[in-house]
Amino acid sequence: MTSSRPYLIRAINEWILDNALTPYLLVNAEAAGVEVPRQYVDKGKIVLNINPGAIVGLQIFNDRIEFNARFSGTPMQVIIPIGAVLAIYAQENGRGMMFNEDEDEDQPPPDSPDSPPRVSRPSLKVVK
Repeated sequence: MTSSRPYLIRAINEWILDNALTPYLLVNAEAAGVEVPRQYVDKGKIVLNINPGAIVGLQIFNDRIEFNARFSGTPMQVIIPIGAVLAIYAQENGRGMMFNEDEDEDQPPPDSPDSPPRVSRPSLKVVK
């Protein structure tokens, strides 16, 4: 089963924008594949404003988030693997969603059709 994280990020981002608030991402800047301006990283994390007025070309894919932004006037393409997103929230009130940093996003595949079905004991309850 695919990760629910990119779907939740897209939904919370839309909800924050629909309420005329500013969406921020909290990102683990130490995660593999993260491309952010290192001079703004604090204690291994970075907060990014993803409001449409602050960035260009936001794309939230199932495996990564990409957009272009300027940091101190210098343009940069930002790339964030979905697993590196720790939270998405509204800057004005802090409402949003946090994600576990160590959460295993890959779910085990369902049992193969060749494996025997799991046998469980029935449990019945008397209701009067």
